[in-house]
Amino acid sequence: MIGVKERAVLVLEDGTVCHGYAFGARGKTVGEVVFNTAQTGYQEIMTDPSYHGQIVVMTYPHQGNYGVNVYDMQSNRPWVKGFVAKEFSRYASGPRRQQTLGEFMEFYGVVGIEGIDTRALVRKIREGGVLKGVIAHASLYGSPGHAFTPEELKALKEEARAWTDIDGRDMTPEVTTPLPYAWPTLRTGRRIVVMDFGIKHAIVENLAAMGFEVIVVPGKTPPGQIMALEPHGLFVSNGPGDPSMPRYAHETLWRLMGLLPTFGICLGHQLLALAAGGRTYKMKFGHRGANHPVKNLLTGKVEITSQNHGYAVDIESLKEFRPTHVSLNDGTLEGMAHIRYPVFSVQYHPEAAPGPHDALYLFGRFLEEVEAFHGVTGLPVDKLRPDAQGV
Repeated sequence: MIGVKERAVLVLEDGTVCHGYAFGARGKTVGEVVFNTAQTGYQEIMTDPSYHGQIVVMTYPHQGNYGVNVYDMQSNRPWVKGFVAKEFSRYASGPRRQQTLGEFMEFYGVVGIEGIDTRALVRKIREGGVLKGVIAHASLYGSPGHAFTPEELKALKEEARAWTDIDGRDMTPEVTTPLPYAWPTLRTGRRIVVMDFGIKHAIVENLAAMGFEVIVVPGKTPPGQIMALEPHGLFVSNGPGDPSMPRYAHETLWRLMGLLPTFGICLGHQLLALAAGGRTYKMKFGHRGANHPVKNLLTGKVEITSQNHGYAVDIESLKEFRPTHVSLNDGTLEGMAHIRYPVFSVQYHPEAAPGPHDALYLFGRFLEEVEAFHGVTGLPVDKLRPDAQGV
């Protein structure tokens, strides 16, 4: 009924209770509670597979103003476990709108809550670190106006505590493509294989725009099958979960290191570091937003970047890579390049979606690496990696 709001709560594992109102699909959901500081791009955030397992709190107070459309989807469905905002707009006024945010969330079963103090919640996460939480709507307990009892709130707290942590989980099999596929393109150029650990559409679109012939394969594809596709380059995608857990990916990337020009983004950046003997660690609350300043150590320039990660590479653990980019907020590693091979990666998202386009040049750099590798060096793979026989 218009004008009547259903009660809802967000209960954290430490017992914190945030009272608000139901939005989106009615029900209950549990996940890791994180926050994103972007002012726009809620649809891209919700459909980014890297958010699988997470309840996302938006720091910007108004969400849904411009609606939802099919062109901004970053995958074929939303992946967030839940969505939190100060205020959701019931109406959409964007010229590209095809649905309201509420209709979109209801269709895909995304549970949301509005009307809570998101500033206080974000401050709690920043000071204490990410927490697990549960969003529950009052209609589950009988009526939209149901007042949650202390016993019910305690049960929700225990449900949050019992939920399996993202730390220590390989979540990539839940988001990767089940079968290989070719991305449609009007041009046919150098062929690259994309290892899909939860890739965003905008990344593949930017690779295709460079003129690449793009073949996307499941994350567990072994190195022999990748090389059988006769690629000119390799791309390692973003994705969710603990980067230390998909050890099959570490092994594959180690075996392919130096055989192909390679570019990694976000989780792909972390997997390349681990494949070369580096270490990763879970951050206190991560980097999620569209305004993170990153310094390019090679040029001295600063890029404003879009980021979404809860893990980072230990810069002191790098053995075969050298740092190329660092965060100006906390000094964490944001980019690296191999000391011998045409392999490089960044922790942030040069394709943005949402966010600024300061780092789009990295796709051009990848094309240059591929062209140089095949058009200038012309070195056979056994001269680049004598230890890689049998791949």
